[in-house]
Amino acid sequence: MSYQVLARKWRPSRFQEMVGQEHVLKALVNALDDNRLHHAYLFTGTRGVGKTSIARLFAKSLNCETGISSQPCGACSACREIAEGRFVDLIEVDAASRTKVEDTRELLENVQYAPTHGRFKVYLIDEVHMLSTHSFNALLKTLEEPPPHVKFLLATTDPQKLPVTILSRCLQFNLKNLVPERIVGHLTHVLTEEQISFEELALWMLARAADGSMRDALSLTDQAIAFGAGQVIEADVRAMLGTIDQHLVFRIIEALASGDAAALLQTVAEVSEYSPDFSALLGDLLTVLHRLAICQTLPEGIDNSLGDEQRVRSLAAMLTAEDVQLYYQIGLNGRRDLPYVPDAREGLEMVLLRMLAFRPADAVPRPTSLKQHADPSVTPAAPAAAQPVAPTTAADVPPAAPDVSAEEPAPVKKPQAEPPVADDPPPWDTEPSVDYEDYQPAEMPAASDVSSAQSHNQPAETAVAQPHPVAPSVARQPVAEAIVTPQNTPPALVEPESFEPVPAPTDVISAAADGAPMTLAGLTTSSWVLLHPQLKLTGMTESLAGHLSLEQASNTELVFHYTPNQAAMLNETQQQRIISHLHDYFGEPVRVEFIQAAQQQETPAQHQQRLREARQLQALNALREDPVVQRIQQVFDAQINLASVTPIDPVK
Repeated sequence: MSYQVLARKWRPSRFQEMVGQEHVLKALVNALDDNRLHHAYLFTGTRGVGKTSIARLFAKSLNCETGISSQPCGACSACREIAEGRFVDLIEVDAASRTKVEDTRELLENVQYAPTHGRFKVYLIDEVHMLSTHSFNALLKTLEEPPPHVKFLLATTDPQKLPVTILSRCLQFNLKNLVPERIVGHLTHVLTEEQISFEELALWMLARAADGSMRDALSLTDQAIAFGAGQVIEADVRAMLGTIDQHLVFRIIEALASGDAAALLQTVAEVSEYSPDFSALLGDLLTVLHRLAICQTLPEGIDNSLGDEQRVRSLAAMLTAEDVQLYYQIGLNGRRDLPYVPDAREGLEMVLLRMLAFRPADAVPRPTSLKQHADPSVTPAAPAAAQPVAPTTAADVPPAAPDVSAEEPAPVKKPQAEPPVADDPPPWDTEPSVDYEDYQPAEMPAASDVSSAQSHNQPAETAVAQPHPVAPSVARQPVAEAIVTPQNTPPALVEPESFEPVPAPTDVISAAADGAPMTLAGLTTSSWVLLHPQLKLTGMTESLAGHLSLEQASNTELVFHYTPNQAAMLNETQQQRIISHLHDYFGEPVRVEFIQAAQQQETPAQHQQRLREARQLQALNALREDPVVQRIQQVFDAQINLASVTPIDPVK
C-alpha cells in the first residue's frame, strides 16, 4: 500500500477528534442531537483550520445508517464511503474551477431529485467566494428554500467577498487559527502513535511555522521526517525552515540587560552566519520584548505559547520596565528604517547599539551652589543631598520689588566712572516725549556703548525661549523681570532700580589658567576639571571623561567614579583610551581605576556648566549696571529681554 501523508491519515473521523474549534463543534453537536437542522451552513477561516473536515463530519452525521447523530458509527456503508470520498449523495464542488453561471445551473438542475443512497443530498461548495456574480444570483432562490432532502455546506477563506444576500441565508461559523500549544500537543500525539522520535523544541518550531494551520503543521512534519531520516530533530528542523535559533534572540536581550557590547556584537556575528532576514530577526526580538513587558506588568498573563515561558520570566526579572519599553520603541523605529541602511547587518547592529547607549536617565547630581566649589578646600556635598538645578525661563526669575512710594522714577545709582557725553546732550529729564524720526543715536551719551549693548539684545519675536539656567545661589539676587508673552504682545517693562552686582566666583578667573601644564605630583582631585581639556580627548571618549569625578589622586594612582548611567558606554575600550591619554600627558605610567560609585567631587562637565552660569550672570549684571541702558529705560520706558542676553566671551 502506498504511503499516506499525515494530513490525510490523521484527518478526524469524529467530532471528538477535532483539535480546537470548540465554539463551532458545540453548536453543530447540539443541532444534530436535537434534530434542529438548518438547510445552509457557511464555514469560514484560513487554510488548514478544519472547514472541509467539519463539513464532511457533518455530512457523515446526517447520513449515518444508525440515524442522525453527532456520533456516527463509522462502520456503515455511508460512513465508510464518505470517509473514502465516494459517497454519491455528497457532491463536493470546487468553486474556484466552476465559476461560470452555466456550471451553477447544471448543479442546481439535480437539486430537485431525491438522494440516491443516503438520507440527505449534501452539496459541499469549497471556496464559494470564487463564484461569479451571476452564479450567486442563480444560487439565491435555491439556497433560501431548498427541498427538504438537500443541505448546503459552504466553505470559504474570504467571507468578505460573499454577497450579503448569501450570508443572510446561511448559519455562519468562523473557525479560528490554532495556537501553537494545541498544534504541539497534536503533533506529539501523532508522532507518538507513528513511533517516530522527536524533540519538543522541534515541534514548537514547526507549530510556529504553521501559523495556526493544523494541515500545514502536519505537512511540515512530513517534510521534517524526510529531512531527518525518520526523526524530528531541532537542528534539522531549523536548517529545513531556515530560521534563526531562538536562543540567539534571548542571548541578544541578555547582552543588552548586562550592558555587554562585546557579547552583543558576537551574537550578531553568529546570527549573520545563517544569512537571516534581519528584519524578521528584529521582529522576533520585538515579540520577545512584548512578552517581557506582559510578564512584568501582569505575571500571570504570560503563557507558554512559544515554549519560552521560563526564559521570559528570567529575563523579565533582569530588566526594568522602562528599559523594555525603550528597547521596544527603538526596535520598532529601527525596523521601519531598516530598508534604508546600506547593509542590513549594519542596520541591526546600530539598532542594538542604540538600545545599549540610551537608557532612562536618573537625576544627575549637581553642585548646590557656586560658592561651594570656589574654595578647593571645601568638600562638596554628597550627590544624594545635591539638588539638580532645573532650567528656568525668564518668567521664572524673581521680579524686583517696584518702588511705588514716589511718582517720579527711582533715582539711578551713580556709576563709579561717568561715561563721556556729547557736547549737546538731549534734554533727558526735561522732555519725556521724544520724536523717534528725528532722534539720532550719535547725540546720545556713549553711543558706542549703546550700540554694543543693543547688539546683544534681540527682538522679542526672535528671543530664545530657554535662557541659560541660573544656579540657586544667585537666583535670589534682584534681577530685572522679563515676561515671555504671546506674539504681538509687548513684554513687561523692566523698571530701573538700585542693583548690587554679584561678584564672580574665584574659579571663573582661574579658568584662564586651564592651559598651564600639570604634573602628576601636583595633581589634586579638584584640579581634574582643569586637566580634562588638556588631554586632547575627542568624541564619545571626551564626553565620558567629562562626566567622571576624580576622587583620589597620588603619584601612583588615580581613582575615578562614574554613575550607573555611564556604565553601559564606559566599557574597557573607552577606559583604555582615557588611560592612554593620561600616560601620554604625564609621560610616566600611572595606575588608573574606574569605580561605579557616588561622585563626591565636581566633574569637568559640572565645572563648565557652573562657569557658563556665572558668566551669564555677569553679562546680566553688566547690562543692568550700564548707565546708558539705565537712562534708555528711564526716558523711553524700554525693556530688557533677558532671554537674548549672551556673554561676549562665554565659557566654551
